[in-house]
Amino acid sequence: LINPSIFLLIMTTMMSGTLLVMTSSHWFLIWVGFEMNMLAIIPLLTKQHNPRSTEAATKYFLTQATASMLLMMAAVINLLYTGHWSIQKLVNPMASIMMTMALAMKLGLSPFHFWVLEVTQGIPLSSGLILLTWQKLAPLSILYMISPLMNLNILMIMALLSIAIGGWGGLNQTQLRKIMAYSSIAHMGWMMSILTYNPTMMLLNLYLYIPMTITAFSLLMINSTTTTTSLSHLWNKLPLATVWKLFTMLSLGGLPPLTGFLPKWLIIQELVFYYNIILSTSMALLALLNLYFYTRITYVTSLTLFPTTNNTKITWQIQNTKKMLYLPPMITISTLILPLAPMMLL
Repeated sequence: LINPSIFLLIMTTMMSGTLLVMTSSHWFLIWVGFEMNMLAIIPLLTKQHNPRSTEAATKYFLTQATASMLLMMAAVINLLYTGHWSIQKLVNPMASIMMTMALAMKLGLSPFHFWVLEVTQGIPLSSGLILLTWQKLAPLSILYMISPLMNLNILMIMALLSIAIGGWGGLNQTQLRKIMAYSSIAHMGWMMSILTYNPTMMLLNLYLYIPMTITAFSLLMINSTTTTTSLSHLWNKLPLATVWKLFTMLSLGGLPPLTGFLPKWLIIQELVFYYNIILSTSMALLALLNLYFYTRITYVTSLTLFPTTNNTKITWQIQNTKKMLYLPPMITISTLILPLAPMMLL
């Protein structure tokens, strides 16, 4: 376990790095923020000292270092072309494309998505939660700020590829961490698809994706559940948590009338408004793949009740209640926020 004072220092550095990226308008400071963030999270990835977590941390470091190098190179090319370090002066086409690639690599967008699966699978659930939520904020904030200056065609190709990979990849999985990683790739694809048309809608998708992911990981962490088989064991220990988990998973898949359907609905509506009919139809069809594997997990888990030889069915009401106190509001946001859609449209 990490010493509490060291853990506090690591978390402070990680958060400071992200906030530096989000509040800077100078490319060098943004690069410094990304480096702080990357170096601070590596000890969290290797909390459990085993070869798997070391391998995951190494893969994460190499990928993120390469992305940071690309980002700095794009900033320098743009500096030579314009004489500015400002984030709003990204006018060189080559610099713009390189910057898009660097940020896509940091986010885990396809075709740079391979590291997300291996890293998420090799680290503890708590570190996986940070990796798939907090670590997305800094690159997405930069993409939000430079969205008018980006190459639309490259962004759309990466978005569609990410949604396709996020759907196809999850079909064959029994590891819940990998399923969450594929879900993250698909959600990032949905965010990228709408980024240049309506950046605010990308933020809405992010605001809903984070509570859904936090809820899903929290319910897994309560009982250290990492495979689809172990989900079925939860019926004997935490039946209520199992029901919440299944609803949250269906919401992540985008099943109406749950929360996860809202961003998909609004994004498709917005793309149709801009006459992107083929793109929006392809995205809607690929979203069915995500929904299929989440529905399959829900179906199998809800029909499987493992036999028990002790009285765990009684003790679940006493145990784990303290851990679950913060979950009801998160579950409400993750599953039941769709009725607020008219307010968001205003």
